[in-house]
Amino acid sequence: MEKFQPFSGLVAPMDRANVDTDAIIPKQFLKSIKRSGFGQNLFDEWRYLDHGEPGMDAAQRQPNPEFVLNKLRYQGAQILLARANFGCGSSREHAPWSLQDYGFRVIIAPSFADIFFNNCFKIGILPIILSAEILDQLFEQVNAAEGYALTIDLQAQTVSTSNGDVFAFEVDSFRKHCLVNGLDEIGLTLEKAEKIKQFEQQRREQQPWLFT
Repeated sequence: MEKFQPFSGLVAPMDRANVDTDAIIPKQFLKSIKRSGFGQNLFDEWRYLDHGEPGMDAAQRQPNPEFVLNKLRYQGAQILLARANFGCGSSREHAPWSLQDYGFRVIIAPSFADIFFNNCFKIGILPIILSAEILDQLFEQVNAAEGYALTIDLQAQTVSTSNGDVFAFEVDSFRKHCLVNGLDEIGLTLEKAEKIKQFEQQRREQQPWLFT
């Protein structure tokens, strides 16, 4: 997993509450477990005017010109502004996979569904909780200014605007450690690789009949 370092990123506004995981990545795209290739079907039913199925060429489909991610000014966005209860619904891991594959590194909302929130941290997406009042302010600013960007500093736990506003956010210290150091669950296990080898060797010596 890539280490999470301070960065400034273009912001896209998703001005809807209770966006569920079936809206983020519809059920027909859940057949693969590769963690990649889902970005083209992110928000598929809102993003396209035709019905999507796995294997369809996105370039041949009919994009919805009114959907936020299809607007030229938001192309390449890495930060998603959202409303309350983002990621509710079924507990599909494909939802954060699709957001990450599209290019989002941070999601900012007043609240998240618990399972979605946890799944984001596992793959390196940072979900940030800020108050509804702050989100109102950020939505107003991003809608008013093309190319609107925010600076995210996980070490300092701050979100900064170009006009000098700085908003602090809370994050669990262990999750912060994992993101800053680029450690997923496999990476955490491999940190103990030497101790695991020592344990295995000791067990072979003490209980050799288990390995015959």
